[in-house]
Amino acid sequence: MYRKITFILVCLFVTIVSAWAEGAVTTGAERTEEYLPLLKGKRVGLVINHTSIVGDEQTCLLDTLLQLNINVVKVFAPEHGFRGNADAGETVKDSKDTRTGTPIISLYGNNKKPTVGQMQDIDILVFDIQDVGARFYTYISTMYYVMEACADNGKELVILDRPNPCDHIDGPILRPAFRSFVGMLPIPVLHGCTIGELARMVNGEGWINKNPEACRLTVIPMTGWQHGQPYSLPVKPSPNLPNDQSIRLYASLCPFEATRISVGRGTTFPFQVLGAPDKKYGSFTFTPQSLPGFDKNPMYKDQACYGEDLRRVNNVDGFTLRYFLRFYWKSGEGASFFDRTRWFDLLMGTDTVRKAILAGKSETEIRAAWKGELQKYKEMRNKYLLY
Repeated sequence: MYRKITFILVCLFVTIVSAWAEGAVTTGAERTEEYLPLLKGKRVGLVINHTSIVGDEQTCLLDTLLQLNINVVKVFAPEHGFRGNADAGETVKDSKDTRTGTPIISLYGNNKKPTVGQMQDIDILVFDIQDVGARFYTYISTMYYVMEACADNGKELVILDRPNPCDHIDGPILRPAFRSFVGMLPIPVLHGCTIGELARMVNGEGWINKNPEACRLTVIPMTGWQHGQPYSLPVKPSPNLPNDQSIRLYASLCPFEATRISVGRGTTFPFQVLGAPDKKYGSFTFTPQSLPGFDKNPMYKDQACYGEDLRRVNNVDGFTLRYFLRFYWKSGEGASFFDRTRWFDLLMGTDTVRKAILAGKSETEIRAAWKGELQKYKEMRNKYLLY
């Protein structure tokens, strides 16, 4: 009886503290009273990272659940790892949590989808990772694979929802021929969903094995947030998105990663500047360096880059090609500006954008090509909104 009363009091305390301020956002992870009954008596796996925090104390969800006597048997870690400090693209290895001894299984190493063997000793998975609203941000690809693994193995999945800090709908819809880990779903560059809404869309549209509702899914919604409401993340979601401005610019600057233009990796302001070691790109200068916690081996390491400083630019909401087109024309390189052609097409989810740029089309003309399909997506999206 004492343990039961303690359990209830702890649940209430976490909920009250997280929502003490009127109008405060209470994330799905903080609404313990809603999902703890789903976990009690079950073998639980977590898909989490450093963004999976609970309350003002920013306690890791793993620690929170263990304190509440939930049987967490393993943690699955996405790109950047459990602690969120691995560089982009860096292999993440299996390990153990030093504090709790919980096994950590990498989903960015030998396999990106949980294997049958890794799913055998769990009854239910909990997914709680902060997304930033862009299709090529790989946490949503990990979510898709986790949903698929749950469907394949008959396991339950609980998604603890969090706000979308870049809540816009824009960009071309991904075509099947350009499906990859940086784009697995037929959605625009900026999808305008929370991760819970996106999971509902994946399930409802039959994108798992062409079978609607294939995954036994429960979404724990948040309170105190609505679409269009600004939201600043309490911790940076990955090494090179350190603040609100970088998140706002991320979708528009990420395509430069398929060129020889630096987006500021190796500085304390990544995805807020653009440049290369050529003065034709602008008068602003920055010098990438090896920076632990940001990028240990950036492009143009220790070389002065010339370009543009976007840290104080205000009109950066949504997705735009204006920066890309400006640097493309300044380069004078034509098709050679696309240093990794296939990578650019994968990021865009189509080759039509690159071909339009090479044809000399303006941003207005390029955007007109995806206007119709974007409207159809918005209508489909409406079915899955929670806020």
